[in-house]
Amino acid sequence: MTQVVIGIDIGGTFTKYGFVDRNGKIYAEGSISTSAHEKVEDFLKDLSKSIQASLEKFPDLEVIATGVGAPNGNYYNGTIEFAPNLNWKGIVPLTDLMYKYFHVPAVLTNDANAAALGEMIYGGAKNMKNFIEITLGTGLGSGLVVNGEVVYGHDGFAGELGHLTVKRNGRQCGCGRRGCLETYASATGIKRTVFKLLADSLEESKLRSIPYDKLTAEMISKAATEGDKIALMAFEYTGSLLGYALAESVAHLSPEAIFLFGGLAKAGNFILNPTRQYMEDNLMQIYKNKVKVLLSELNDVNAAVLGSAALAWKEIEKGTLLP
Repeated sequence: MTQVVIGIDIGGTFTKYGFVDRNGKIYAEGSISTSAHEKVEDFLKDLSKSIQASLEKFPDLEVIATGVGAPNGNYYNGTIEFAPNLNWKGIVPLTDLMYKYFHVPAVLTNDANAAALGEMIYGGAKNMKNFIEITLGTGLGSGLVVNGEVVYGHDGFAGELGHLTVKRNGRQCGCGRRGCLETYASATGIKRTVFKLLADSLEESKLRSIPYDKLTAEMISKAATEGDKIALMAFEYTGSLLGYALAESVAHLSPEAIFLFGGLAKAGNFILNPTRQYMEDNLMQIYKNKVKVLLSELNDVNAAVLGSAALAWKEIEKGTLLP
């Protein structure tokens, strides 16, 4: 039997999973909808069914643990706490609930921390000890790595860069505050920007014919490649606010590099170039031309699944997660 862990990435829209061995080999992957489940118990029931159906195709695999990346995942307590982009409100004791459905121990971290672990072990940060991982999905997550270790802070919630205020009294955020970075720099944020630009301009754009609930970051990226001015303006504005916020983060951490990961990062240079430019323009002199802004090398594979699995293997090796 080959021992594997289940790496699980809980996103605001979809949850992805994979069976991963100690060397990072993914034997199978699958996904279910996150947003379709109003109750976490119903979500875990459907997730366990999907995972079991996938596992039946691999009789030689033995699952010994699960590693989970989730929004507002608390590594210390195994809880998801007040996640603005999930239907399940309040404090959710996820690892305790998971044991009832999966019957193996589980470890949980922030979804962006999981992506950072994946980047550090399998991606562009292999030889780095100080970097930031920015996940640009439904919201904006961040994983901070200092001296080779993920930073959790005293309560497990260090590094919520998506909730830095970049516009005082700005857009309303799911966290209850206004002007948070993720309301501008995320797949959801750029949609809001496009509709604001469409309302404020008479510029022709193919995006005018797409309803808000049908518009995706991928559509905006495709329009940008075709020279659509509204799409190009949206990326410029998004990158300007993201770059400004990252300049502030550099002052705190002085990282070697910042990696952009997730759906919006797949826009490539449309998001990378303005982010890099505005960050550099807003850096203190001592930091200029020292910090690389890069696209994740794991955007074409499931970095968050790998990272969640890597977390589980790390805990097993430390003896804190006993199979």
